[in-house]
Amino acid sequence: MAGLRPEPTARQMRLGTELRRLREAADITGREAAAMLGVSSAQISQIEAALTGVSEKRLRSMAANYSCSDEELISALVRMATDRTRGWWEEYRGQLPTSFLDLSELEHKATFRWDLDLLHVSGLLQTEDYARALFSTRIPELPDTDLDLRVRHRMQRRVILEGATPIPYKAVIHEAALRISVGGRAAAQAQLARILELSEADHISVRVIPFALERFDDTGSAMIYAGGSIPKLDTVVRDGPHGTAFVDSEAQLGVFRTLFRRVEAVSLDPERSRDLIHKLTKEL
Repeated sequence: MAGLRPEPTARQMRLGTELRRLREAADITGREAAAMLGVSSAQISQIEAALTGVSEKRLRSMAANYSCSDEELISALVRMATDRTRGWWEEYRGQLPTSFLDLSELEHKATFRWDLDLLHVSGLLQTEDYARALFSTRIPELPDTDLDLRVRHRMQRRVILEGATPIPYKAVIHEAALRISVGGRAAAQAQLARILELSEADHISVRVIPFALERFDDTGSAMIYAGGSIPKLDTVVRDGPHGTAFVDSEAQLGVFRTLFRRVEAVSLDPERSRDLIHKLTKEL
């Protein structure tokens, strides 16, 4: 249909999802919502599927029709609906998978970021050589141009840690990820040195889960926790068998918040973590 978005972004889909949740919480059908707003049922479906945008006036009318009195949430949704920012990641549209761009936008809008990594160093902490070595293990092998694009994109993502307005960042990394020699001995040493350098920044906390820790329960896989403008709009990103998954249900967010805090609590404190990383650097 003319005028519809061919490929909504994850942020646009999140807005549609939140509006659908408000409607369903009010026990109102799509047809009833359309009648209240004076539009067709198809328009409600298109808004909730992020196939079309929504103005501030219409969004506030929808929230009122759904008896939503959470002004903090409504204002946050209005900001999502009216934001026309075209970030640096747009230069990669049509060249990289959409999930790469969605992650960049999520990071750009995040108020804080937590990472849990078990087998590899977090992308935000990676050196160029480390990232290139990781991408080079992909099967089937990436063409050189695609490999270069992925590495360059990953390096640009570090702006949220090293740019003019960095966000608070916590990384909890298993010792296994630090010991795996990605890209060879020199690259691995440089990667550990990079982590040590970044960990000295006031807004960055790096903690290590040592092999010696007996109370650690395997969480199954790595996760990214990105803080939204309000807690209800937080997002968890996980790599699954079929690609990147963005998790945003309130119940699941609570589970992942608790999981990260538990793992953080049993990991080494930042000072002892740096000591361990120093030790690993000498052992390589």
